[in-house]
Amino acid sequence: MRIVRALRRRGRRVVFTNGCFDILHAGHVAYLEAARNKGDILVVGINSDASVRRLKGRRRPVVPQAQRAAVVAALGSVDHVVVFSEDTPERLILALEPDVLAKGGDWKIEDIVGSQFVLRSGGKVFSIPLVRGLSTTALVKKISHAL
Repeated sequence: MRIVRALRRRGRRVVFTNGCFDILHAGHVAYLEAARNKGDILVVGINSDASVRRLKGRRRPVVPQAQRAAVVAALGSVDHVVVFSEDTPERLILALEPDVLAKGGDWKIEDIVGSQFVLRSGGKVFSIPLVRGLSTTALVKKISHAL
């Protein structure tokens, strides 16, 4: 969080988003690029393996957290990655105090965890449209049917 505070002191606008990012696909890439375009620095929170299992079921994630974090961190639009173990990134958002909060278009702004905090702090919250037809769940189903 010290890095983010230092960047903010230099006038950089910090964007935060989060997700499981299990089996990264073109929809994720487009989403992260759109989130990055809302500010200067993109910090991505990634659910831990235990958190993904609680949210998506015992067979997920397909890709372990260290690998998911490495792949997301390698994207040009991503500046920092942090893994969190809770089911929501609320604690992380409160600690980070981002200028911008972004989430996928399947979330209404008022339902995005941390939106009220960011808005009260003078920040902005965006619900970024998803790329139709692209989802990790659909990919997992397609792969399992192909086997």
